[in-house]
Amino acid sequence: MAESLQKRKDLALYRILKTTENMVDFCSNDYLGFAKTGILVEGIKQELAQLEQSYNQWVGATGSRLLAGNYAYTENLESTIADFHGAEAGLIFNSGYDANVGVLASVPQKGDFLITDEYIHASMIDGARLSYATRLKFSHNDLSDLRKKLEHAKTQNTGRIYVAVESVYSMDGDEAPLKALADICAEYGAGLIVDEAHATGVFGDRGEGLVSYYGLEKRVFARVITFGKALGCHGAIVLGSESLRAFLINFARSFIYTTAAPLHSHAGVKSAYDYLQSANFNHSYLHKLIRYFREQVASSCSYPIIESRSAIQCVVIPGNEACRQVALQLQKAGLDVRAILSPTVPKGKERLRICLHQYNTFEQIDALVKQMSPHL
Repeated sequence: MAESLQKRKDLALYRILKTTENMVDFCSNDYLGFAKTGILVEGIKQELAQLEQSYNQWVGATGSRLLAGNYAYTENLESTIADFHGAEAGLIFNSGYDANVGVLASVPQKGDFLITDEYIHASMIDGARLSYATRLKFSHNDLSDLRKKLEHAKTQNTGRIYVAVESVYSMDGDEAPLKALADICAEYGAGLIVDEAHATGVFGDRGEGLVSYYGLEKRVFARVITFGKALGCHGAIVLGSESLRAFLINFARSFIYTTAAPLHSHAGVKSAYDYLQSANFNHSYLHKLIRYFREQVASSCSYPIIESRSAIQCVVIPGNEACRQVALQLQKAGLDVRAILSPTVPKGKERLRICLHQYNTFEQIDALVKQMSPHL
């Protein structure tokens, strides 16, 4: 272990935990401010008051959902969320990681093919590694390369084919070409699996995500909706058919063999969805900030900014040490910006990953760009 840790230090890849109090947040995934601004507090209080009349289990669920940890409240919440996203059914997992691992490890079987975008999240990669299906990767958002992999799978395959992507990619902030992906998957009879972690809450009139934004609800085999980012809570749900839900209950090990989340956690999720459907919800300000940030960087920065209309904006600064130093200077100025280094991203594409939020201001963006400009 000591040798491995020293090697990380030598390569400037050593990770440490640190706190970030009293800094302007350009780092967290709390895009709508649900976690930090108190928007959900009253709703959660009301939900807990109602729960108190029906349940007396507050601290922990006391078991997996197949044992002592299942409640009517949770199943009703699953139905509510599925309806909101235009899905037939849903199954709640304890995290987006658990959901991705559960789906990709259990659904593609031996004899099947699982074809994944090369930039999918680590949780999807880990799920794919646990699957008995044959795995292929296609170049990021490259439909021509995907078609080649589908042709190969079609000639070799006696089972099913699945294609797994993110609707918004976590390290670039760019979008998958979902319409074209749905068309190609339909052509080859492949099941399309979409992780909506960074699109939920940000895209769609009510924050339904990009699958709903493009009207693809009936054309996607499975969606993973994460609660821990724009919704400011914890957990995730897999959306799809009733058959998919039943299959995951029976075969997804990350669902079967873990203690369920406590009810107060689900009360937060319920409050988040209530707010999305209320007259108070409006994410237009967030999108104004995103456009403003891109305009300011384009006029002040010599390094490229990755194409993105999401809350994730990335300025590419090649080289681990160079990128790290700019991030440290920004942090010293009270701006919480993090460097994303290789091998997390490809060598030469190290970047500042800047997350924008509903609670950020135009003045904070001006300060951020001003601090970046001398370095960039």
